[in-house]
Amino acid sequence: MGLDILLMRSRGVRCNAAWSASASATKLQISCSYRKFHTAAPRRNAQSDASPKTATPLAQELPGVPYSSLRVGVPLEIYPNERRVALTPQNAQLLLKKGFAQVLVEKSAGLEAQFLDEQYRAAGAVVVDRNELFDRSDILLKVRPPVAGQEAELVKDSSTLISFLYPNQNKAIIEALAAKKSTAFAMEMIPRISRAQVFDALSSMANIAGYKAVLEAANHFGRFLTGQVTAAGRMGAIVRGFDTRAAAREQVQSLGAEFIEVPFEESGEGGGGYAKEMSKEFIEAEMALFMEQCKEVDIVITTALIPGKPAPKLITEEMVAAMKQGSVIVDLAAETGGNCAVTKPGELYVHKGVKIVGYTDLPSRLPTQSSTLYSNNVTKFLLSIGGEGRFAVNLEDEVVRGSIVLHNGVALPPAPRAAPPPVAAPSAAKVAEAAEARALTPWQKVTREVALVTGGMGSVVALGKLTGPAFMSNFFTFGLAGLIGYRVVWGVAPALHSPLMSVTNAISGMVGVGGMFVMGGGYLPATIPQAMGAASVLLASVNVAGGFVITKRMLDMFKRATDPPEYTWLYGIPAILYTGGFLFAASTGMSGLVQAGYLTSSVLCISALSGLASQTTARQGNILGILGVGSGVLASLAAVGFDPEVLVQFAAVAALGGTAGTIIGRRITAIELPQMVAALHSVVGLAAVMTSIASVLADLSHASTLHLVTAYLGVLIGGITFTGSVVAFLKLAGKMSSRPVRIPAKHFVNSTLLGANIASMGAFVTMAPSAPLIAAGFLAANTVLSFIKGFTTTAAIGGADMPVVITVLNAYSGFALVAEGFMLDNPLLTTVGSLIGVSGSILSYIMCVAMNRTLTNVLFGGISAPANQPEHKIEGTITKTSVDDTADALLNAESVILVVGYGMAVAKAQYAIADIVSLLRSKGIQTRFAIHPVAGRMPGQCNVLLAEASVPYDIVHEMDEINDDFGSTDVTLVIGANDTVNPIALEPGSPIAGMPVLHAWKSKQVIVMKRGMSSGYGELPPSPSPLLPLSKLERIQCSHTLSLAADVPNPMFFMPGTKMLFGDAKETCEAIKKGLESRASSS
Repeated sequence: MGLDILLMRSRGVRCNAAWSASASATKLQISCSYRKFHTAAPRRNAQSDASPKTATPLAQELPGVPYSSLRVGVPLEIYPNERRVALTPQNAQLLLKKGFAQVLVEKSAGLEAQFLDEQYRAAGAVVVDRNELFDRSDILLKVRPPVAGQEAELVKDSSTLISFLYPNQNKAIIEALAAKKSTAFAMEMIPRISRAQVFDALSSMANIAGYKAVLEAANHFGRFLTGQVTAAGRMGAIVRGFDTRAAAREQVQSLGAEFIEVPFEESGEGGGGYAKEMSKEFIEAEMALFMEQCKEVDIVITTALIPGKPAPKLITEEMVAAMKQGSVIVDLAAETGGNCAVTKPGELYVHKGVKIVGYTDLPSRLPTQSSTLYSNNVTKFLLSIGGEGRFAVNLEDEVVRGSIVLHNGVALPPAPRAAPPPVAAPSAAKVAEAAEARALTPWQKVTREVALVTGGMGSVVALGKLTGPAFMSNFFTFGLAGLIGYRVVWGVAPALHSPLMSVTNAISGMVGVGGMFVMGGGYLPATIPQAMGAASVLLASVNVAGGFVITKRMLDMFKRATDPPEYTWLYGIPAILYTGGFLFAASTGMSGLVQAGYLTSSVLCISALSGLASQTTARQGNILGILGVGSGVLASLAAVGFDPEVLVQFAAVAALGGTAGTIIGRRITAIELPQMVAALHSVVGLAAVMTSIASVLADLSHASTLHLVTAYLGVLIGGITFTGSVVAFLKLAGKMSSRPVRIPAKHFVNSTLLGANIASMGAFVTMAPSAPLIAAGFLAANTVLSFIKGFTTTAAIGGADMPVVITVLNAYSGFALVAEGFMLDNPLLTTVGSLIGVSGSILSYIMCVAMNRTLTNVLFGGISAPANQPEHKIEGTITKTSVDDTADALLNAESVILVVGYGMAVAKAQYAIADIVSLLRSKGIQTRFAIHPVAGRMPGQCNVLLAEASVPYDIVHEMDEINDDFGSTDVTLVIGANDTVNPIALEPGSPIAGMPVLHAWKSKQVIVMKRGMSSGYGELPPSPSPLLPLSKLERIQCSHTLSLAADVPNPMFFMPGTKMLFGDAKETCEAIKKGLESRASSS
């Protein structure tokens, strides 16, 4: 036995929430179809809403009527069975507070909705009789259209009416109002745009009607509907949903229902948030689908509407006849004729054994809730007409024009719905790729894989033939190390990506090993190449010491009091024994000691990265990294064979650099990590340049071709890394504008520089044996060109893309080390460089995916927003909230998610946030963090900041781990984030289309904490008042016009479930903490 429910509607799918709880493994089927004539899941924020234009000169001359001159009237609804009231006592009080002269309420108007006359009087309203109310009301608020012959003729001359009107069905009422020179607004005609969401009475009533529809269906159905736990498991309804628009799919599926589709490709997206009328062919296929569903399901719920027209017929008499005996149809469109051909509006009717519920008063059957929601809608709509204490009808306002029916007695034609946004056609390459993927057979798939393997194997054979043993030996090391690094780095916990970059930075200090091979002289260098070698060792020592100290400090932040002791001092034993044993063995002959040392160092460095797979083993990994670098330096000293004087020189520069690095590492704060990592990258790049130049100048005439080419590449990559990292440091440290530098013909300039590099390399390699001085000049030109290219590439990138820039530079530093390894035929440098290069590349890929960028685009400096990108504008109303209301919302929640962004780092709010989380968890409230991969200015920075504040890392979740939980979360608190929670990323053609984002807007309530209404990584202007002492919610008009891809407006800020808490994050969080503490102590 099964129960199927089919949900058929073209309004929002939100009311389906009532059905999701009953879905289960046992077959109780309910199916619901809805053609999108009226608005299935309203695509709020699916496009940038057209902004209302400025008032005409006439409107400016006549700004309207002051509130103080207007009386608002609320009559008793006399329509049969109508129990709602248009205004609650709470909103009556609000209107009086806004300045309206009086609020008149008819006696017993709210009685059926449980709002007593005494409550209205207490709110400041005046309770009057019916005649007085109609005579004195300048603005009349109603739920139902005024009844012809009883109410319409009583409306005051030249007054305003706001109500559900359905003008096409109630022409007599409209004519009566026109005779009174009335201005009339139809609540059902309010356009579905972002800023009009809070006026959307249709959706408010649809939520209640949908809920009540399921209850009615359950009441009239003869079997179980709601879930029950039995010995066989959980029983409940299988819910199916239909909508012509693809946007509804996710909403239906998120509620646990099955989304059914017509096997016909046609978009149902229409203008103004509504669905369009479908083609004849689509409707025929749709009706065939409905017939199939009606044969299977037990309950059908429909709510398809067409604005201003009778409801479309979706369920024919033949479909009803095909349904099983005892089935139920709930027709929510009954008031406008019904979606079912045999519906009788206002009645429960049985047709051939099927019950058709055609009640037209479902919202009225829950009068208190319905009245509260409708009152909120109509009050906010009334206050939006005009503003600043005056009531003024502006026909150029999109919401006003879309909902007005009469203006001073003149009937206005319906406003045309805005056309849907043009969807950018996919590129030919993407279309071909998609078609190819669909058509790919198993045979084609296997043959392509075989061709790839064959090509790879053949390429290696050709490479071996064209090069030589020295190159292939290093290439062999590079390939194996790269494969190992690939496996290891993908295993690193995302929360530890910042320590990963820091430890690879430290390991990349082995670039100094190359400097050791060109050091010489005595206690001081005797030649320029020797001086450059010593300088390289000095810089590398800064990097090694600073990197490991910073990594240790970061990893210590993740340590918990419950963690077992680690006894890190015991790792001194293998260090001492290895050093002693190595020196003793070296005193009796080198044999294979150098290679053994390189192997030990390589394995330990790989183990260091492996240790970052979890927070519990990460500190051990850092120690292994220190042992790895130490053993590598020891083996390199044995390979070089320094004289005692040069050994003293080496010890002096290494100690000097190590001391400087330690001091820097100890002083840096977690917030300064991004710029410090960039600075250390620049050190590695400069050291690589010096080592490569010095190794060539030491004996240019006898250098091999491999040596020359790799030295040249070492200078090129190192130079780009150096200046690129310096620019990144300056931008991150605020010493240079974070906005992209507009370089005319940027790609042409970069391509020209690269071409000059390649040309000078050819000249350098060919002239080195015969004309060393000229070759040296080409090498110097390469150095200058690489420095310039590093600047032009990085300067053209905006601050929003710095997470990608840092990881790319990390990869560059590794590949510079690889070039040095090939140059010196040193397997240790090749191995370590490969590990670092792969690590940076993987992190770059992760960041690119998280920001919807391509790695090629990043590598060639194309991240910045196009100069001529069109502006994206959203105008609407946001809801401000207060610290007290935020504290109450958090304490009343059962589950809370905090989404933190770079704004938290700027404000240094992590400690206050940690205290808030501790208080909430002590109250038994489930509290977690959601971290986006680019939530900060380097990978994992927010994780480190939270760890610094002692936030348990097991409640800090990555985007993929927690994104599905937002829908069941009571409160989401967004702190200093914009792009990472921006729903516009889900819309094709938007500036950040395709970027994975946290679905915070799906929470029951969202509170966004920001200093102002700026977006993304843009500058945050100081708020005029850090803490806004608002005792009640206030709504403010706001306009967003932004053009950068990483600085786009966020429609979530304008959603009805979102409230904005403006102020400095640290001060506001401190205030919330105090509010929570005071409430906790009082309770």
